[in-house]
Amino acid sequence: MDRRLPKPASDAKLRRAEALDALDSVLPFDRRDFLAELLTDDDVATLRHLAKEGIGDNSLRALASDLGYLEAWCQASTGEPLPWPAPEALLLKFLAHHLWDRARRETDPAHGMPGDVTVALKEAGLLRVDGPHAPSTVRRRLSSWSTLTKWRGLKGNFNAPGLQSAVKLAVRASARPRGRKSKKAVTADILSALLTACAGNRFVDVRDRAILLTAFASGGRRRSEIAALRVEQLVEQEPVPADPKAPDGEKLPCLSIRLGRTKTTQADNDAFVLLVGRPVLALKHWLERAGITEGAVFRAIDLWGNLEKRALTPQAVNLILKRRIAEAGLDPQAFSAHGLRSGYLTETARRGIPLPEAMQQSQHRSVQQASTYYNDAERTLGRAARIIV
Repeated sequence: MDRRLPKPASDAKLRRAEALDALDSVLPFDRRDFLAELLTDDDVATLRHLAKEGIGDNSLRALASDLGYLEAWCQASTGEPLPWPAPEALLLKFLAHHLWDRARRETDPAHGMPGDVTVALKEAGLLRVDGPHAPSTVRRRLSSWSTLTKWRGLKGNFNAPGLQSAVKLAVRASARPRGRKSKKAVTADILSALLTACAGNRFVDVRDRAILLTAFASGGRRRSEIAALRVEQLVEQEPVPADPKAPDGEKLPCLSIRLGRTKTTQADNDAFVLLVGRPVLALKHWLERAGITEGAVFRAIDLWGNLEKRALTPQAVNLILKRRIAEAGLDPQAFSAHGLRSGYLTETARRGIPLPEAMQQSQHRSVQQASTYYNDAERTLGRAARIIV
């Protein structure tokens, strides 16, 4: 069987690309063109429907990416477009192709993803790993598959006992340790080094200081939230005591950030976090220097130091952090923007701040997830690992 992904007729691709133009705030132009080759007319209609229903940009972007991958994988592995709803046998095939045992592959070449499927997906630029996928990636794509099935008004087989059992067995067999989004956390000492790296008075320095301090001090905001932050979300508050135990003492400036819709909050639940002291001053300095009174808070700056109207992308926020990491003499490969989030919780653990209080600021929904940062801090600072030193 020829596993190469087929190229649709140019008029069909153009029609889908034009339909995807409605999602221009979510999908970059080149990405829309690429997805138009992979998706069916019904796929595009589903994505547009989800956009009209108000699903978050990040969620819609992830669904579109996963849908493109699933369509390409199904075409490469079966020679047919993705069926809706997918039969349980196809779901099990997806697991077998993506979660497998390296040791068994050495004695059984047929184990795992077939070579021709691998080649087809790599040629399409959709596959970058040579081994089994991360369990979290496979679970996310199955979740996206299930969500898209429901939005088509269909009932899938994603809760079938056989599939659930196969997922558990495949994850165990893959023996792949879960990696952090950022190998190292951006704790207070790392943050201090980054701020030193952008301590100048250049336009870009003022912006980057405001980004780093705002992202960290507001509970480790995600890069997507920082990129999407708007002036309208900032609410001036009364100054607060520098020392809570001395309410009549020195006062610090305070802002609240209305979060709206995020990964863990809905647009109408009035969730907010606070900025107090130095981060407030840095943020106000940036807004005044840039002359920004409405719209996106953090914007691109061109090569000549001119402010652009367009907001930073989440990817740009990540690149800014990595650039400052390198300027601070650290390894950019060891850090990503998520390190600000993990670093915030790690730092609160080191300072003995109760987990519930920290979670109010970080807006973590899962105590189990948030507590892992606390547990890591306690283990590295505790005595249990120091029996013999």
